[in-house]
Amino acid sequence: MDKIRMILPANVRHRSGGNIYNARLAEALRGLGTEVSVCKLDGDWPSGSTGDRNRFAAALTGEEPAIYIVDGLIASGALAEIESAAAAGRRVWVLLHMPPSGENPVETSALRAATGLLCTGSRTAEAARTLGLGNVHLAIPGVDLPSKARPSSRDAGAAPHFIMVGALLPNKDQILFVDALARIKDLAWTAALVGSTKADPSYAAAVRERILRNGLEKRVETTGELSGPALEDQWLRAELSLLISHSESFGMVVQESLAHGIPVVVRKGTGAVEALGAHGAGEAIDLTAGIGSLEKLLRRWLGDPALREGWRAAAEAASSVLPLWEDTAREVLRAVTRA
Repeated sequence: MDKIRMILPANVRHRSGGNIYNARLAEALRGLGTEVSVCKLDGDWPSGSTGDRNRFAAALTGEEPAIYIVDGLIASGALAEIESAAAAGRRVWVLLHMPPSGENPVETSALRAATGLLCTGSRTAEAARTLGLGNVHLAIPGVDLPSKARPSSRDAGAAPHFIMVGALLPNKDQILFVDALARIKDLAWTAALVGSTKADPSYAAAVRERILRNGLEKRVETTGELSGPALEDQWLRAELSLLISHSESFGMVVQESLAHGIPVVVRKGTGAVEALGAHGAGEAIDLTAGIGSLEKLLRRWLGDPALREGWRAAAEAASSVLPLWEDTAREVLRAVTRA
């Protein structure tokens, strides 16, 4: 049986979509009986110092032949190391979480030198093919089944609860969400921002300051990074999830929301629209006109019980047809063992 060695960056320390994907893929591959070793490399990725790239080159060697799956954050700056491994007959696959821009010739050449590309979203795969890169395979994220059953009904006196899961980062645009909430203070609701406050401390501080400035400290909580039962408890409270990032290659949290039977609002024009799919479990909103569009949508959802129930039912139906991580692992195995 082929052995797989995953080479992953260790310099992204918050709970990111890429880190979660990498960990769940390794676990799912092992669940299918594949021998998987994981090598995590610290370094200034994606640029990487000479020492960083030397350690990467060493990780691409071993006494026994193996299939190497390298995170794109490392691979994009390591052309010489991938070329040397390929020349030695090693199979080096690059796991791409973000679309290649085509503006960095080193990145493009490094991806071309690889055995093939595993893309975690259709936009990423399309961008790779547009650059003329070959052996491109799609391996969209799976979902985990919730550890707790969703309540069949909520406390009639509880206000509707919004959730936004993701590190507090400018791209995620939590400030826009907070400002939209400030415009609907006349309605009943609560909200939670669930994600790392350490990935960008200055932005996290700005989010907290905006909550205080708008007088929302009793209605909007910043929980910090959560996982396991603490995160499950947040999902069980939520009735509407939002992912309004300026850019997303896919948006794993959208599928996580749907797996919990929670509808989602995403930003139109991002890869999160692919994750939302055609289930009818939410909406892709055009935010080019600014905050007013988000305010209008939130008011509409809060004020229309039929809309809320329709989205909820669609999310519940979607939860039973989403791909599992085992499905993702099978797609990856089909690709890397066929080449």
